[in-house]
Amino acid sequence: MRLHRTIILAVAFAAAPALWAATPSPALLVLNKEGSLAIVNPATGAVTGRVPTGEDPHEVAASTDGKFAFTSNYGSARPGSEGHTISVIDLAAQKEIHRFDLTPLRRPHGLYFTDGKLYFTVEANKAIGRYDPIKNKVDWVLGTGQNTTHMVHLSKDGSMIFTANIGSNSISIFERTSGRDQWNQVVVPVGKNPEGFDVTPDEKQLWAADGGDGHVSVIDLASKKVTRTFDIHTKRSNRLKFTPDGNLALVSDLGTGDLVILDGHTGAERKRINLGRSIAGILITPDGSRAYVAATSDNNVAVVNLKTLTVEGKLHTGQGPDGMAWIAAR
Repeated sequence: MRLHRTIILAVAFAAAPALWAATPSPALLVLNKEGSLAIVNPATGAVTGRVPTGEDPHEVAASTDGKFAFTSNYGSARPGSEGHTISVIDLAAQKEIHRFDLTPLRRPHGLYFTDGKLYFTVEANKAIGRYDPIKNKVDWVLGTGQNTTHMVHLSKDGSMIFTANIGSNSISIFERTSGRDQWNQVVVPVGKNPEGFDVTPDEKQLWAADGGDGHVSVIDLASKKVTRTFDIHTKRSNRLKFTPDGNLALVSDLGTGDLVILDGHTGAERKRINLGRSIAGILITPDGSRAYVAATSDNNVAVVNLKTLTVEGKLHTGQGPDGMAWIAAR
């Protein structure tokens, strides 16, 4: 279905809170840095709900059952305004039901939900934490010893944890040993300022977008070593995501506003599309048909058809869209 920009714009901003529709199934969740989570019907592009969050949220994750969303409230750049909370949002009620205070942990950023728990990074503490929403407590914290631990990802079986550490020019690979919460860390040096990364669908490689030098570092996960580096000519890579079949890798460039589409096996450039200013968060639908790409400074989310590699339309969800999550059909 082709999205119509004028209709989307009208629906997104004309709707008042009293007119919000029920949360759709499936649903696209878009986090706006203004301090809100937008709930979007992906079939129509309509914003069906908007929920206030903490200050300057950056990332969002959804529970496996699709009932709850969690946002990392990073806080602004003002002195003394480091974020230290996670918003817990009931998606059916379209309401923040709890704002969990992480103190003394500060600057929460990357999120990953699995096995009933929310894993998160805290940049100021050089650490990963784990929040149990049932017990409403942080039940585990693990230090990385690396500067600006930013994004986090877990393997499908939960036996490995990966983080991008921007300030230390490294990727951390944690592997579970004997006991549930016993881990060994291998720190893999990569290029300058790695921020976005993803693991290939077969979990044999990790590709890190080195935001400071325009390269991609390919890590072999068996040997935990960089086996290849190639230049994708970006000014500041922000996110890197594979399609579910592994055939494409998408990289957003904050510096140029380009979405760089790569062959997911060779790294060869397939296409480069300029989407506006401050291209940041990327979400690829589970069927691999579309990508949603946030243009943070332009206050819209581009909808990219991954079959034709063309832009279908733009969603207007709020001010400063960035992180996104997907709720599967129920």
